[in-house]
Amino acid sequence: MAENSSNDIKEFWAELPRIDKDFLGSIRDWKNIQIAADDETIWLKGFTEEQSQASEIHQLPNFLLYELRDGLLFKKEALVPSKKVRTGLLWTPIDKALKLTFPAFNNNYFGINEKVTFRLKESNEEHPVIALLCNMNEIKDIIAELPKFRLEKIEWTLIGDHAFFMGTPLLSLPGKTYWAKDGHLLPSGFDFEFKNLSIFLQQKYNKESDGWLLWDENGNYLSIRKTDFRPLSVSSFRLTEKSREWN
Repeated sequence: MAENSSNDIKEFWAELPRIDKDFLGSIRDWKNIQIAADDETIWLKGFTEEQSQASEIHQLPNFLLYELRDGLLFKKEALVPSKKVRTGLLWTPIDKALKLTFPAFNNNYFGINEKVTFRLKESNEEHPVIALLCNMNEIKDIIAELPKFRLEKIEWTLIGDHAFFMGTPLLSLPGKTYWAKDGHLLPSGFDFEFKNLSIFLQQKYNKESDGWLLWDENGNYLSIRKTDFRPLSVSSFRLTEKSREWN
C-alpha cells in the first residue's frame, strides 16, 4: 500500500506576547496566515515551510515557532512537545486582523524633517524600469549629442538640480532608475516593506491620481504631477539649463 503523502506536510503554529503585536506588520501581507488571541498571547497558524524559515519571522522579538504533530506543539527539531494545541480560539486572516493606520505627517519633499514612517527594503524581484533621475551637470553634454529619435518617447521634468526622465526605452545616462507600482515610482531593487501598502498610500497621498509618488530608499517621497512633465528635446533641455544659470 502506498504511503499517505499528506503525512509529510508539516503544519506550523507560532505565538508571541500580545504586547508585541505591532511587530507583526512585517508579515501582514502573508494572507495565508490566520491569527487569534487570548488574554496575553497572539497565536498564528498556516505558515508554509518556506515561511517558517524566512528572516521576517525570525527577526520578530519573543516569537516562538512550533510544528504541529498529533495535536501537540513541538519547537523546531525538538523530540519532546512544548504544549498542547490551544483550543477555542477565534481565527481571522492576518491582513484583516491587523488594520493599517497612517501618521498625520506632512511628507511632501525629500529631505524634510518629518519623514514617512513606511520603509522600503531591498527586493530580489526584477521589474522593468521606466524612469531615470540624473544630475543635470553630468548629462548636459551627453543630451546635446543624442539623436532626435532617442528623445521622442521621453518626457521629463526638473527636480532641484536633477533631471527626471520617464518613458521607454530609457536613455543610457548615468543616474538612478525607478520602476512603477500602483502609481508609485520606486528605486530599482527596492519595494515596500509591506507589499500591499502601495494602494493604501495612493488613496491617502494621491487621491486625485493626477501624479506620481517618487520614493527614495529611506522612505521619503516627492509628489510629482503629470502636468509637470514635458516632451524631451535638445532645445527644451538647453532652455531649462540656461534658466537655471540665470537663477
